[in-house]
Amino acid sequence: MTASAYKDHLGRPIVAVTGMGIITSLGQGLQDNWNALSSGTSGIHAITRFPTDGLSTRIAGTVDFIDIPVPNAVERSYAFARETTIEALAQAGISGDFNAPLFLAAPPIEPEWNARFELADRSPPADHPGDAYERFLVAMRERPDPAFHEAALFGAISERLADRFGTRGLPVTLSTACASGVTAIQLGIEAIRQGRTTRALTVATDGSLSAEALIRFSLLSALSTQNDPPAKASKPFSKDRDGFVIAEGAATLVLESLESALGRGVKILGIMKGAGDKADSFHRTRSSPDGGPAIATIRAALADAGMAETDIGYINAHGTSTPENDKMEYGAMSAVFGERLPAIPVSSNKSMIGHTLTAAGAVEAVFSLQTMLTGTLPPTINYNNPDPSIILDVVPNKKREKQVGAILSNSFGFGGQNASLVMALEPA
Repeated sequence: MTASAYKDHLGRPIVAVTGMGIITSLGQGLQDNWNALSSGTSGIHAITRFPTDGLSTRIAGTVDFIDIPVPNAVERSYAFARETTIEALAQAGISGDFNAPLFLAAPPIEPEWNARFELADRSPPADHPGDAYERFLVAMRERPDPAFHEAALFGAISERLADRFGTRGLPVTLSTACASGVTAIQLGIEAIRQGRTTRALTVATDGSLSAEALIRFSLLSALSTQNDPPAKASKPFSKDRDGFVIAEGAATLVLESLESALGRGVKILGIMKGAGDKADSFHRTRSSPDGGPAIATIRAALADAGMAETDIGYINAHGTSTPENDKMEYGAMSAVFGERLPAIPVSSNKSMIGHTLTAAGAVEAVFSLQTMLTGTLPPTINYNNPDPSIILDVVPNKKREKQVGAILSNSFGFGGQNASLVMALEPA
């Protein structure tokens, strides 16, 4: 256990951010991403990774500019995480072994269709003793395929990151749907607050976009079908929104006790003031229409931060562009912020980068910190047909220069996973 001279309102070590790295469909690296995001550029484009003939959705925010040795979700997700971690550690001034815990948010892993079909083709015929699973095992024993094996291992990405960057202890891999990125950050925050470490590596990555993923989300009627032009499809809080745009990306944050960061003399990029999470048992995919769990999540994050609603100067909304989720989030924010809400800028990064799923919470945390560091509020693009039932200042279509000292960032996911972060530019 380690003690700290710099403590928050509950006597816990103050947690600072000293390094950030990011990859989205807008590009690689913090500066390129921020330049594109703040200028209102969209990274959504037609899918070229696989055929989309006959599909209702043919657009996405894929990341196709990172070389990978094998075309599967594990290799893509690992490559994104590796590159963002290299960037974050360089900014934090950390070289050599990281020598502290790793918390990774990674997508649920399944071998992709083409790999499963190939395995089936070389498996014994159906009249062979045993079921299909046993026949697959026979094929794998006869000709081992390490790439296929790793593509089926949920913990493979974190193990490789741990080896590459010299983290300490057993790496933690988690998946809490669209809240995963925030959950990873929350675990890092708590490890530092509890005195178990002076720093933590928190990574969220998602390179799982495949034909199967696209079809599954389409069957839930969750995806936008406004394919032409792709850049106009994601329109959070607009009357004609019709679903989210699936995307890929990753973000890494180096968290460190304020005392440790000051002792090293590195730049403080922001303070992780509070985190809140609440479960929603309403439905496997839908959020509770009354917004109760989301309301409780936001309030929990504010309480954890020791801050009042009036302290928040900007909200980075979950803002998926689905009819139901945008309405629910608006209701939840209204319940917490009341009559003050229309005066608080609330924008959605997803209007430009799409929904990066497992990585979303961390990606948006990086953009939130950059918002405070630059004094620039990124816009919500495609806001040309406002929903009259959602009264928000969404920073429509163009960025706004405004310095804010504290930000709320929401992540509300499938399966009842809700998480919010409160970040500040400086400690109290």
